Amino acid sequence: MLWGRATDQAVIDGLLDRARAGRSGVIVVRGEPGIGKTSLLAYAAERARDMGGMRVLRGVGVETEAEIPFASLHLLLGHTLDRLDALPAPQAAALRGAFGLAPVTDHRLLVGLAVLSLLAELAEGGPLLCLVDDAQWLDQESAQALRFAAHRLHAEGIVMVFAARDGFDPSGLPEHRLPGIDADSAAALLAHAAPGLAPGTRDRLIEESCGNPLALLELPRTDLPAYDRSPLPLPARIQQAYAIRIAELPPDAQKALLVTALTDGGDLDVVVRAGGELGIAPAALGVAERAGLVRIDGGRVTFTHPLMRAAAFRHGTYDLRLEIHTILARLLEHQPDRRAWHLAAAATGPDETAALALEQAARRARDRHGDAGACAALERAAELTEDRALKAGRLTAAAVAAADAGQSGRAKQLIERAAALVTDPRSRARLRELRARIAFDEGAPYVAHELLLRGAEELAALAAADAADSDGQARQDRVAAGLMLTDAARNGWQLGDPERVAEAAARLHALGLRPEDGLDPAVQAVTGAAVLLRQGPERGLPIMRDMVASGGRITSGAHTFRINAAFVAPLVGDFRTGHDISAAMAAECRAAGDMGKLPLVHVTLAAAELYLGRFRDAEATAAEGLRLISDTGQRNRAGYLEGTLAWLAAVRGEADRCAELAARSRDRFDANHIVNGLAWAEWALALLDLGQGRFAEALDRLDAAMSGPVRHQIQAVYFAPDQIEAAVRLGVPAKEPLRRFEEWATASGQDWALAVLHRCRAQLETGWERAHEHFRTAVGLHAGSGRPWEAARTALAFGERLRRERDKGSARPHLRAAWETFERLGARPWAERASTELRATGDTSSPTARGEALSALSPQELQIVRLAAKGLTNREIGAQLFLSPKTVSYHLYRAFPKLNVASRAQLAGLDLS
Repeated sequence: MLWGRATDQAVIDGLLDRARAGRSGVIVVRGEPGIGKTSLLAYAAERARDMGGMRVLRGVGVETEAEIPFASLHLLLGHTLDRLDALPAPQAAALRGAFGLAPVTDHRLLVGLAVLSLLAELAEGGPLLCLVDDAQWLDQESAQALRFAAHRLHAEGIVMVFAARDGFDPSGLPEHRLPGIDADSAAALLAHAAPGLAPGTRDRLIEESCGNPLALLELPRTDLPAYDRSPLPLPARIQQAYAIRIAELPPDAQKALLVTALTDGGDLDVVVRAGGELGIAPAALGVAERAGLVRIDGGRVTFTHPLMRAAAFRHGTYDLRLEIHTILARLLEHQPDRRAWHLAAAATGPDETAALALEQAARRARDRHGDAGACAALERAAELTEDRALKAGRLTAAAVAAADAGQSGRAKQLIERAAALVTDPRSRARLRELRARIAFDEGAPYVAHELLLRGAEELAALAAADAADSDGQARQDRVAAGLMLTDAARNGWQLGDPERVAEAAARLHALGLRPEDGLDPAVQAVTGAAVLLRQGPERGLPIMRDMVASGGRITSGAHTFRINAAFVAPLVGDFRTGHDISAAMAAECRAAGDMGKLPLVHVTLAAAELYLGRFRDAEATAAEGLRLISDTGQRNRAGYLEGTLAWLAAVRGEADRCAELAARSRDRFDANHIVNGLAWAEWALALLDLGQGRFAEALDRLDAAMSGPVRHQIQAVYFAPDQIEAAVRLGVPAKEPLRRFEEWATASGQDWALAVLHRCRAQLETGWERAHEHFRTAVGLHAGSGRPWEAARTALAFGERLRRERDKGSARPHLRAAWETFERLGARPWAERASTELRATGDTSSPTARGEALSALSPQELQIVRLAAKGLTNREIGAQLFLSPKTVSYHLYRAFPKLNVASRAQLAGLDLS
């Protein structure tokens, strides 16, 4: 029975009721030690059993296993692996690799999706309750996988409940904090557990326990008069109470508790065997069990509360702990990772045997993408290492693993410790590269740039000095320097800083790279960027155009080169090739389950879809990209996609949403100085003004943007026509925007760009005959150019000018074309403007309806419907979109009425473009 927890029990009941109705839910139950988190989980399990048919999975974070990758996940799901064959093959392989049952796959994030699919598979036969206690001690890899699955639960009938102290990162999962129970409930609990208490003692306990149920149960067992009134933290008081109970046990039972406390996971066989080597009979465990200090069940020994384990550990003597660790290391020869940690715990000084075992454990952890565990193992290995160079190398490797795990603070500390030991320039350069990576991630790209230049300079000097070496070291140094300079140039581009890009490009050319070094594509990209920024599009675009064409000819593989080509495609205005490259890479990533690469691919794909007028697709891609960014921690990519979504909101006239997304992009720029997201945001806000007829505000905003780093981004070219339109409306000159766009459009040679250039000239032209010719040329160039948004803008401007010239008959077809296109694109302010102009010509009919049903679908529903129309099953769709099959089914169920269909077969007959 739980006292004083009616409100908290109602939260659990609500989640379980939703699961019975086929909906999923997640909650993180927080609270101090002893507050009742575990008891609430037990209540949830009991209620699930009472409801009938609800399966319960139980897992727990184990403090001694917090550095072993996927240890907690194996405890939770290890007995369900017989269902792995029901999962898509890449997911099953990822989970087997994480558990050390098969070769490791390259895609660590696929483990989270495999967990989601496995839980959904287990829920096929009825609702499922998944309980995870002591989540603050989950190893990082298990926590990431479980959070990924939790975020994607929707319509599977699964409930996940995490119980955690402060220290567990919920990453946006809903939380419920357990308070202390009220005084009446505390009195009722004491009356049940300790009925003989004197009233004064009872009142004192209620006051000092602060409603902590475990304190109310344990403190009466102690000698209360001995307590003083000092503000001793409550967990420490409970631990003292536990220590008193341990001290009352026979010596062998006390030793058995210490063995249990030091044995990872409480394996009963290991505990008994280790106790045997100490001369302790299994009966000693029975004594501890009867005293209520441990539970023995299913081959495991567990403490009744984590504070009991801490008390048992502290009660044991140092020499006995060393002896037990030595015994456990010997008994766990078949489990090398656990053996390594016990060897380390048994070491009293430098110990290369233990250090080497930890280094090997770290290598295995890295193979399974367990970066946090690898960092911990390497750091401890360094502490046990006497050789100065070897210690520096292990600390450096630990820092790399920490950075890969997203632990930048820990990485910086390890770098400083390694730097104090490093003497050779190659190691110094490696540390500079790592510092640069962390600096960039933390929003200090200028620092990152200088670090990369200095590191590359050191390596270049080494390569030049060893040019005649025979072991290839000079080539390795040259390539490493080239990669650092490529990163430096990329930093400069993202900062909108031509000087930094040019400096990196000059140093890259001075390296004397050779074809066999494999960096020609990187050199081409950096050269193109530097020439474009310093010498203009006439010189820069041909270099970049060749790169885009080369990327378009590659059908698979070569990911880095192709993603660079996709990024360069908008710079040359070749959106179709950029789209095709990005779409192909996205399909490859989905097929392989490679979520880590998808966010960057989504940045290029969403932009290409936007430029091509596929606004619904762009919204779906950007929204999914942001979800994946949240999962993968690639927060520097978010500004791009938020800016893209802000632009789409501006086109639709969604002022509040546009402002919110633009503000987020601006905030990210303030934090990381990456300009591209800011450029999208400023353009979006100006486009919103333009669509609402606020021409002065639009022009002021774009003029201001051109005074900062945005002027070096491609958006500055693409919003030049908007500046020109606003200037024409206000009757002010627009020479600079026209020059900017004309220079680029002429160099690009793209029909759509030349069409927009003619539109701009027509808008600026006061004489009708010359304006008319420019408009006619623009309309002809737009035909088949694949940019409906720009074509509609031209048709609108042409129709408006024709009406002003009193040629209403000629204006109508252009205005109607603009109206219908804007309606199809969801550009409401622009459609209303075209409609107003059309009515002024005497045409009061309605535009041809197209795509109204699709506009009712959410971006995710649209993605799912399109895949279903291709004949993919729910399981196949889920694997592509990183959702469970039941969530796919739920979205289809909601989409069918919106599309006026009743079955999947009918989807094939719909126009879903």
